[in-house]
Amino acid sequence: MTTTASPTSVPERLLRSSARHSYDPEVDIDWDAPVDPTLWGMQPERMSLYGTDLWEGLTQEQRITLSHHEVASIASVGLWFELILMQMMLRDAYDDDPTAAHMHYALTEVADECRHSTMFGKSIAHFGVPAYGPPAKVHRLGRLFNAVVRGPSAYASILVAEEILDTWQREVMKDERVQPVTRMVARIHVLEEARHMTFARDEVRRQVADLSGLALLKQQVLTAQTCFMVARSLVNPEIYRAVGIDPRVGRRAALGNPHYRATMQWMGEKPLAFLRENRLLPAHQERTWRGALLLG
Repeated sequence: MTTTASPTSVPERLLRSSARHSYDPEVDIDWDAPVDPTLWGMQPERMSLYGTDLWEGLTQEQRITLSHHEVASIASVGLWFELILMQMMLRDAYDDDPTAAHMHYALTEVADECRHSTMFGKSIAHFGVPAYGPPAKVHRLGRLFNAVVRGPSAYASILVAEEILDTWQREVMKDERVQPVTRMVARIHVLEEARHMTFARDEVRRQVADLSGLALLKQQVLTAQTCFMVARSLVNPEIYRAVGIDPRVGRRAALGNPHYRATMQWMGEKPLAFLRENRLLPAHQERTWRGALLLG
């Protein structure tokens, strides 16, 4: 006989995992460690200009400098989206049952994200580079999306944003060419985001199940547009000024760079497969997903 899992089984399991395996970045990362000028901020092969003529024109020192700025851009955009994510989850929690494991885990995840946002901010400060964040227009759009994205599109967007970073960070944390602080930030984020992604997948499956017609179409469009906004914002063009490259020139080179496009598709492979399985990535939205660089 097949037993149907209780609707609280996933939150309960995640709560137990959170109690056993969590970090405190304030004490688990050596923020006073010196920045080694010979180590990268991130893997060079995953950088937006890798393999381009602009890359070939940079010295090794400039490439490493650019890596510090690029990883700071990714961290600051991750921080920006985590602030949106927390607001989405708290809106859901407002109407949830405060005695249920579902709400308890949602609040645990928000607490995790508070620590992650602080961790990302401290990591940017550690390298002494700007917290670029998304471009100003996208920052303003974030307020609008935060107001209108509800239901499965909220959790689908959370999943995509978190899982593309997860794929990238699983590689970062093992790369000894990369600064120790970057690697430890990646390790903490990977461990704790695994729970968040499990929760998001469960919410998507549960909430999409009964959608059809216009309701499903709305969720498909909102998911695609939100993920486009996040993915295209990861590398703020202003980072290129740090090595004397005009931001417009750098942006154009990055968007046309086959190495970078392959990296973005590699990062998006797992969450996009999940969305397709769950009816949130239909053929009529593929153009938007290609524009986000996450779909080939």
